[in-house]
Amino acid sequence: MADNIDLENPDYYINREMSLFQFNLRVLEQAFYETVPLLERLNFLLIFSRNIDEFFEIRIAGLKMQLKADLAKTGPDGLLPQEILKNLSVLCHEAEEKKYRLFNEVLLPALEEEQIHILRRNDWDEKQSNWIKRYFKAQVAPVLTPIGLDLAHPFPRLTNKSLNFIVSLEGKDAFGRQLGLAIVPAPRSLPRVIALPDSISPNKHSFVFLSSIIHEHASSLFPGMTAKGCYQFRLTRNADFNIDEDEAKNLPDALKGELFSRQYGEAVRLEISDKCPQSIIDFLLMEFNLSEDDLYKVNGPVNLGRMGSIFSLDLPDLKYPEFVPKVPKEFISNDNFFDVIKHQDLLLHHPYESFLPVVDFLASAAQDPGVVAIKATLYRTGPNSKIVKHLIEAARNGKEVAVVVELKARFDEESNIHLADRLQEAGAVVVYGIVGYKTHSKMLLVVRKEDKKLKRYVHLGTGNYHEGNARLYTDYSLFSCDEELCEDVHKLFQELTGMGRVLKMKKMFHAPFTLHSNLIKLIENEAENARKGQKSEIKLKMNALTETDIIKALYKASQAGVSINLVIRSICCLKPGIKGLSENIRVITTVDRFLEHSRVYYFYNNKEPLLFCSSADGMDRNMHSRVEAFFPVSDSKLADRVKSESFSVFFSNNKQIWTLLEDGSYKQLSSRGENAQSPQQVLLTKLATVSHQEN
Repeated sequence: MADNIDLENPDYYINREMSLFQFNLRVLEQAFYETVPLLERLNFLLIFSRNIDEFFEIRIAGLKMQLKADLAKTGPDGLLPQEILKNLSVLCHEAEEKKYRLFNEVLLPALEEEQIHILRRNDWDEKQSNWIKRYFKAQVAPVLTPIGLDLAHPFPRLTNKSLNFIVSLEGKDAFGRQLGLAIVPAPRSLPRVIALPDSISPNKHSFVFLSSIIHEHASSLFPGMTAKGCYQFRLTRNADFNIDEDEAKNLPDALKGELFSRQYGEAVRLEISDKCPQSIIDFLLMEFNLSEDDLYKVNGPVNLGRMGSIFSLDLPDLKYPEFVPKVPKEFISNDNFFDVIKHQDLLLHHPYESFLPVVDFLASAAQDPGVVAIKATLYRTGPNSKIVKHLIEAARNGKEVAVVVELKARFDEESNIHLADRLQEAGAVVVYGIVGYKTHSKMLLVVRKEDKKLKRYVHLGTGNYHEGNARLYTDYSLFSCDEELCEDVHKLFQELTGMGRVLKMKKMFHAPFTLHSNLIKLIENEAENARKGQKSEIKLKMNALTETDIIKALYKASQAGVSINLVIRSICCLKPGIKGLSENIRVITTVDRFLEHSRVYYFYNNKEPLLFCSSADGMDRNMHSRVEAFFPVSDSKLADRVKSESFSVFFSNNKQIWTLLEDGSYKQLSSRGENAQSPQQVLLTKLATVSHQEN
């Protein structure tokens, strides 16, 4: 080990906000690749737009709050908040320019070639103009509330990310007022993209933007006056919030109040039409207390994320090939789930393998007369969730149902409050986890009476109980009736629903108590084996790696000679390839059809490999302020499979793979051969049924 390496040196760490921005930039790059189907390219652009919105709402807003509160301490990378904000402003402006250039110069012409045309105002013919005028009068104008700005009409309070127009006016109104400016908010109920009828459509699919319609008819909103200019803009606000859970008497009620205030947090970004005069821009910046660094002039709709209706067109040739997730034969050959799990642990790899067995497992438990109790953790479930439906059914069938609902799952707070109410109305016991800690573990526990004895079955996952996400995110599901593992899950539910000391577990580690220290020990054990001259190896797959103690332990393991391969989807604060520090560490990532979401931890352990799956990433919040489950895959065949599908496939295929460089930037690897496949394509071919070959 190099003695002169100082692990506190900020040069050895990558800023987390910069790293997250780099991930979003890779998403944007996907929209440039001609090998990606056209509508999927559009979808990557929309995903990037929504991701960047959240980046401002949470990350940029957090840095601004930190700066405002004078919490100007450096991060592990040595940068102050104002330095990070300045650097990010430059990068975000470059990315936004790139985004609209891609939209206007690449995607729109490509869409037109496929008979998908978005008509600008100067493209409208007489018939189209007449139809649009009627549409404006019937569908748009009745719900608009134009607001002239004067002493009696101060600047309105605009909600987060809402579409608005600032209009410069000429002339006098009915009261003799000579108003210079007015604001026109566009209600969220109005679609941002409107399809033209076939009878006046020059193409197979023709659309107009709501912004174009309002711009064209702005003067009609102010009778007797003339709109000299109409400019769309959008304000992004701080959407994060903190609840003093010690002071709150009722967490759901406290959350409901905060959800409303989220729409009116402090302004962090102003997006506005690049045609807007500087005088109006200066007026808005002053109104929102923003600087030029917070200003983004856009050449197109201010919210590309609202163009989902175009992606939703039924044009399969312009999308990824349809695939049918596989249902393994073990789940088909026997009608009784419990008999199947009783004989062996079972594993599913979503979305290549169907999420249906997870739903059916709970459905069977809800109907089985032998089942006496069901316990579950719910973080995100989605609308019309079958998981929630079966939990309600189980409670109505007289089962003892206890559900830990995490109300503070960001941007799902409102839906989780509603599902908690539904569960309680059905007779389920609902708790909201532990004050000060998010319940992020994904667990189902079923207790069944068999031969006058109680037997337990568990489902543990790396992803949420969300059927929609299970088609878009990669995750693992493990079914087991292993007595020790079931006992561990039972103890974790005890900690969540009851009170008492930390309970000792036999197979699982769990945050915030035993996970962090044991993960460090597993890394240190590999380092010690390497020092003894034994083969040593660590493979980790996760969404993010930011926790400094874990990074330091990995650095020390690398110095000891441990071979370390990491698949980190998004944020990685570790710098690989530094001589004497991290030269034995390789970090890769991928951006492809599905969002990589699974968390897998592998340790060679002196020829007795250990493989764990988890709900936890390598972040401080996962280790110290969340309830997380870190569970072993004990069956050697299943463990080998997880290892192969999580690591071997990724390190043996170069298509859609980026490698992290020492300076924190990413380099895309060149694909090997014309028939090169990405890791996800390999797994789709291996595990699922694809309806037709990609072009």
